[in-house]
Amino acid sequence: MPVIFISSRDNPHIKAAVRLRDAAAVRMRTPVTGRGFFLEGFRLCADALASGYAPEQVFLTAQARGKYSTISLEQASVQVFEITEHVSEKLGDTKTPQGVFGIFEKQEKQVCLQPGGKYIALENVQDPGNLGGIARTAEALGITGLLVSGGCDVFHPKALRASMGALLRLPVARTQDLPADLRACGLPCYAAVPDREAGSVLGCDFTRGAVIIIGSEAHGLSSEALAVCAHKITVPMPGRAESLNAAAAATILMWEMVR
Repeated sequence: MPVIFISSRDNPHIKAAVRLRDAAAVRMRTPVTGRGFFLEGFRLCADALASGYAPEQVFLTAQARGKYSTISLEQASVQVFEITEHVSEKLGDTKTPQGVFGIFEKQEKQVCLQPGGKYIALENVQDPGNLGGIARTAEALGITGLLVSGGCDVFHPKALRASMGALLRLPVARTQDLPADLRACGLPCYAAVPDREAGSVLGCDFTRGAVIIIGSEAHGLSSEALAVCAHKITVPMPGRAESLNAAAAATILMWEMVR
């Protein structure tokens, strides 16, 4: 496949990639240009390819092509662009870009909660760092999957980077109606709340499987999500802090699920 050289930061392909990187609305469109997501860095791009995501375009500096084993990315991609370091700085969302970028085709994942599975449901979690950190921990601890309702786009570049690729490997599904999916799944549902009167997670039995629902950083869980939960649980905090960061709380809760 011929490699196309790009030296201008105003090239239409570069502008389109930046829009895809920066705007969730662009990533969520249905035309071909909106069905993809943007990745930066060799490891993330290689992880995406290994996880079955097809690259539509890859952008590589000459230095990166010499430093990293990019041949598999180049062979799998529909289009390959060699870019200058100046253009790499335009595409990069990090302080020191590696010179490896890709646009990959999304995969539609269906909501399917299995009997006996252990899941985390996230309702309106806004921070991409929290979303990515939760996914990374979930994969490490062997959580069955994530269910995401509202909040941060799961293909947000910062979320993907914070997850170290876990969002591409772990079963992750978006839902438009979290309460309905929770009612239909047949698993015990636990609402994580910063309430000292709630039951301690230390006393829960997750051996039959469960879904723990974590709400937004600012507002917690909606009344609709709370209504479908038979249990309200919390992390015991004998210290003076009133609540935990969403990712920190999720880490403790997931550890108790699999302990």
